Amino acid sequence: MIYRISGLVYTYPTAAGKKVLDGVSLTVAAGEVLTLLGRNGAGKSTLLSCMLGLLRPQAGELLLTGRSIGAMSAREIAATVGYVPQFHLPGFDYTVLDFVVMGCASRIGFFSRPGRREREDAEAALEELHISHLRDRPYTRISGGERQQAIIARTIVSRPQALLFDEPTAHLDFGNQMRVLRCIKALAAKGYAVVMTTHNPDHALLLGGRAALLDGCGRLGSGRTEEIVTQRMLSDMYGADIRLEHVASIGRKVAVYPSL
Repeated sequence: MIYRISGLVYTYPTAAGKKVLDGVSLTVAAGEVLTLLGRNGAGKSTLLSCMLGLLRPQAGELLLTGRSIGAMSAREIAATVGYVPQFHLPGFDYTVLDFVVMGCASRIGFFSRPGRREREDAEAALEELHISHLRDRPYTRISGGERQQAIIARTIVSRPQALLFDEPTAHLDFGNQMRVLRCIKALAAKGYAVVMTTHNPDHALLLGGRAALLDGCGRLGSGRTEEIVTQRMLSDMYGADIRLEHVASIGRKVAVYPSL
């Protein structure tokens, strides 16, 4: 098991005692996709921050590959977990290849420089993401979808066991959203443990696997996606009349609004 979380409790110092996470428990295994759903402010990003070791819970246990994450150094965590944010834009026109090479930082010494092996690994990551044609392009001058794929390449070049995605499709058009989701599903098939937050229930339905729902009161329920993502759950969570309809031509359910 890559992640084993039991009874996690987290309260921000300024939250007047309100628990953002209240007894959260879940597991994430190698080769598994877990899609995390919840309204704005429900605690999705807080949970990811705990899973990255950036926030320390007040109670509960968080094990990463069998070790307490609180006992691991930032370097050890970075070598085990890769993180893909919603959006990233550096201040310099690095080439895409140089940008991806930076992902090797957790594998080399503090006073070392990336060498031939790191560049070869970066080239392999670009090939894996099917963006080798971008290797010499400035990272700041490629499209949003291409930039997200480059971030994923930089993340996997460090050879982590788990990948955490914080709303990776939030700023992308529909076509690029599908490209990123295909990439995420392919990474899980290669053995990565994947956790992704999203506001779009269709993304959970497309990815399958398991889903988890934060209810806004700090509590979390998880299970197979088809058991968690239900019409009643969607309507209750978003406070709107949302329907799950089976579309015969594509062989799956989709979430729709019947009207405005």
